[in-house]
Amino acid sequence: MLKAGILGGGQLGRMLLQSAANYPVETFVLENDPDCPAAHLCHHFTLGDIRNFDAVYAFGRGLDALTIEIESVNLEALEKLEAEGVRVYPTPSALRIIKNKIRQKEYYQSVGVPTAAFVVTNNLVELNNHESFLPAVHKIGEGGYDGRGVQIISNPAELSKGFDAPSVLEKLIPIRKEIAQIVAVTNDQHYAFFPPVDMVFNPHLNLLDYQLSPADIPEEARWKVEAISLSVVRGLNSAGVFAVELFIDQQGEIFVNETAPRVHNSGHHTIEANFSSQFDMLWRVILNYPAGNTKQILPAAIVNLVGEAGYSGTAAYQGLEEVLQMDNAFVHIYGKKETRPGRKMGHVTILGKSAADLVYSANRVKEKLKVVSTAGKIIE
Repeated sequence: MLKAGILGGGQLGRMLLQSAANYPVETFVLENDPDCPAAHLCHHFTLGDIRNFDAVYAFGRGLDALTIEIESVNLEALEKLEAEGVRVYPTPSALRIIKNKIRQKEYYQSVGVPTAAFVVTNNLVELNNHESFLPAVHKIGEGGYDGRGVQIISNPAELSKGFDAPSVLEKLIPIRKEIAQIVAVTNDQHYAFFPPVDMVFNPHLNLLDYQLSPADIPEEARWKVEAISLSVVRGLNSAGVFAVELFIDQQGEIFVNETAPRVHNSGHHTIEANFSSQFDMLWRVILNYPAGNTKQILPAAIVNLVGEAGYSGTAAYQGLEEVLQMDNAFVHIYGKKETRPGRKMGHVTILGKSAADLVYSANRVKEKLKVVSTAGKIIE
């Protein structure tokens, strides 16, 4: 039986473990929270910091394979483990490119992938030299996650909102659509594409609000999305599952925004909506099995469940029973004990036959299901 470790025990680790139950794999999780969503689902749980060299190296020794659920892991430990024969998904070399926004943008440029024009800034002083580049988006090189570390700068008066650290300043693109394309890469470099999805973001939290699959784009645009995404993952020379996020501008041109070298929020619907989910697919890759069937069974929508503004403490779910009564609605609660404003607490996948039905049902879920706290106190 293959011994596989997951660095990180959040909701992605939880869903990976739920899928792992179908395969001959002994699972190990490293996380610094003993009550994390994945803790009780693995065979072996280790309390430790995924950013610490000694913790990651000690955890990985003796395992056959390792994967991640977040990019902020200790690369040096992964490189040493890989040199000693542990298979790492994605490879440390691919992760080194992707986890740093500056290297990521320079990588797109080097392989000829279309992406927004950009300049690198090392501090606020350098940022202030680029007034003529505005409007733009400032992204911190490392440490940003779930909307943090990203700042839109529309005019010179907003330059002080930027980051006083190595960052990338990207020209603002007039976006018509945001698309996510998940690609699986097997050990023998076979590529499997899931149908692309439309992503609709919450402008206040900069988090995915809901999404629709498949994306409502012309066939020619879908081919371009696949071809561009293939160029991104092929150059990384790594097996695994990758989520390529792209923009389509007002003229129909397609640009790569970012890449996640792991299972991703934009693919959660595949658990119910596709023959092989993104989580099932990653285990097939790790176990060196044939790629799964990425075809969609029915169109789908995802609604993210995030902590309501003003509530913090022990999580409570208002309207859960009403949503559970909806046809073709599948509720995933991540098992996080504490809620806070904007924290990802779960998602609901909805299946349907038309985009109109899915949008209607998604809005019903957003209206009915709220993540609050048992105390019920609103934080001023």
